[in-house]
Amino acid sequence: MFTNNEIEQQVAEFLLQIKAIKLQPNNPFTWASGWKSPIYCDNRVTLSHPTIRTYIRQQLVAAIQDKFGSVGCIAGVATAGIPQGALVAQELGLPFIYVRSKPKEHGTGSMIEGDAATTSGKRVVVIEDLLSTGKSSLQAVEALRAAGYDVAGLAAIFTYGFDIADENFKQANCPYVTLSNYNALIKYAEEHQFINEKDVNLLRQWRENPSTWGEMAAS
Repeated sequence: MFTNNEIEQQVAEFLLQIKAIKLQPNNPFTWASGWKSPIYCDNRVTLSHPTIRTYIRQQLVAAIQDKFGSVGCIAGVATAGIPQGALVAQELGLPFIYVRSKPKEHGTGSMIEGDAATTSGKRVVVIEDLLSTGKSSLQAVEALRAAGYDVAGLAAIFTYGFDIADENFKQANCPYVTLSNYNALIKYAEEHQFINEKDVNLLRQWRENPSTWGEMAAS
C-alpha cells in the first residue's frame, strides 16, 4: 500500500514527465482570470498515456474508498472531469453522470447529463481534474444537490492548494481529496532538477499571492 506522500510524488513525477504540468516562472502563462502564472496544468494529457491513466484511475478509486466509503454514483465535471470520472465509475462498477458548466440552451435545458430517474438521490462523489479556487467544482456540487443527489465529496488529480479553495469547500460543507498538490510538485521538481533554486523562490511567491504575483514579478 502506497503512502499519501508516495502517491503525491509519483503523480507529480508523471505530470512533469509528460508535460501535463509546465513550469515557466520566467515566462509566465496568463490564465482566463487574467492572473499571471508560472505554472500551467492540463491533466487531459494523462489520457494519452495508458500506464499513467491507469495509475491515476486506481489511485482515485482508492482515495474515494478511503475518504468517502460506499457511494452509489460518480459525477464528472465538464469537461476535463468527464473522462476521469467515467474511468473511475467503470472501475467501481457504478453509474456515471456529468455536470455541465451551465444548462443546455436547447432540448431539456439540463445541467446534469445521465439517467436522473435511476441515479437521483444516490450518494455521489464528484470527479474533477484540477482545483484552483474551487468555484466551478462547487457550482457542480450545488447543481447536484439541487437535483436531489447526496454529495459525499469531491476527488481530483491535482490542487494548487490555494487558501481560498479550502475556505470555499468549507463554506459549501463539501470535503475533498486530491492525489497530488502544489507543494509536492515543487518539492519533486526541485529535487529532480526540473527547476533551479531561483525558480523555486518565484514559484513559492506565486503560491503566496497568485492574484498579484504578475505585478510583483514585473516590477
